Amino acid sequence: MIDRHLFAEFESPAPLPDGLRYEPRFLDESEQADLLTTIDSREWSRELQRRVQHYGFRYDYKARRVDSSMRLGPLPKFVDGILRALPAVVAVDQGFDQLIVNEYLPGQGIAAHIDCEPCFEDHIAIVSLGWAYEMEFQRVRPHTVATLTLAPGSLLVLSGPARYDWTHQIRPRLRDRGLLRRRRVSLTFRKVRVGE
Repeated sequence: MIDRHLFAEFESPAPLPDGLRYEPRFLDESEQADLLTTIDSREWSRELQRRVQHYGFRYDYKARRVDSSMRLGPLPKFVDGILRALPAVVAVDQGFDQLIVNEYLPGQGIAAHIDCEPCFEDHIAIVSLGWAYEMEFQRVRPHTVATLTLAPGSLLVLSGPARYDWTHQIRPRLRDRGLLRRRRVSLTFRKVRVGE
């Protein structure tokens, strides 16, 4: 059982990018546990330094592209509940058709990036499971840095300026604000612009 009080101090972030929506209690502990059990019963890819699973469409990390030849099929049934709940929370029904499941172990992260602009529509939805990791956002002009600790069971949605004008990253480290990391699994939902 996760003690949410561990993360309470992280749920009041400094001003964050316009277009960012954060819901710290999108999923309860039971829903998270069920998802993790199902995800762990499926095959992981080791194409990156962290383990990943692709659904809907495969994304080419090296070429930074996706096209119709990369279609894998519909999104899995185990995310149907998330997809039904998203429009009520973020007031958007984008018809997400691509999902990447990422596993982060202590010491792992993801470099600063903006999700491929020509590949995906405006809204990017990220659901966090397992443990809280700090995400950092950076804007070049004017140079600004903001951080947000993504609690287990939370939902983060990036759109507009948060999607296109700010990079986001998870630094590869063992602790966030003194708290030792444990395993985090994220589900990133996107709508593919090509290959319809």
